[in-house]
Amino acid sequence: MAPRTTQILEAAARLIARRGVRGLRVEELAAEAGVSTGLIYYHFKDRTGILRHTLEFINDRAERYTTGRDPDAEPLAPREELEEILLLELQDTAEVRENSSAWGELRASAVFDEVLREDLARATLVWVQDVAALLGQVRPMAPAPALAAAGERLTALLEGLSMRWLSGGLQIDHARDLVRGAIDAELALLREK
Repeated sequence: MAPRTTQILEAAARLIARRGVRGLRVEELAAEAGVSTGLIYYHFKDRTGILRHTLEFINDRAERYTTGRDPDAEPLAPREELEEILLLELQDTAEVRENSSAWGELRASAVFDEVLREDLARATLVWVQDVAALLGQVRPMAPAPALAAAGERLTALLEGLSMRWLSGGLQIDHARDLVRGAIDAELALLREK
């Protein structure tokens, strides 16, 4: 991705996290990114293009901070990898807070925006499938529909816990403990299948 495009998408994620999708104005985005509005329209065509690319940017950034392990580190067991990837969504860093807040704002706006809803549904499906695949590594004999359902429950729980943590309704350590408990519960259910 070109440096200017990245600069614009970083600014869009910041603004969406702070003000929501409805509060995103191209003029403010240009000021936040330090570029002209013309450049934004050149790269993204319209507001919908900005939102779609920002969603993709947020997903790519989340993938980097949840899967970017040191290549020289010892490989994790499948159960450890599953837990690590999910818990890395609950880090008290500016990047994770911004990403999670922006994701929540995009999800809320998708209720009223069909194009955004479709993009978000695709991104969510990929996330659910990734988690289901990790669950399948831990419980290789579990049927695919059970793995998909467990992946759906874990990702939905993580989203809800993240919003509660970000809004001050839950301490991060407690949210992380709840995720660990949910993983244990899902793996126990999959053992019975």
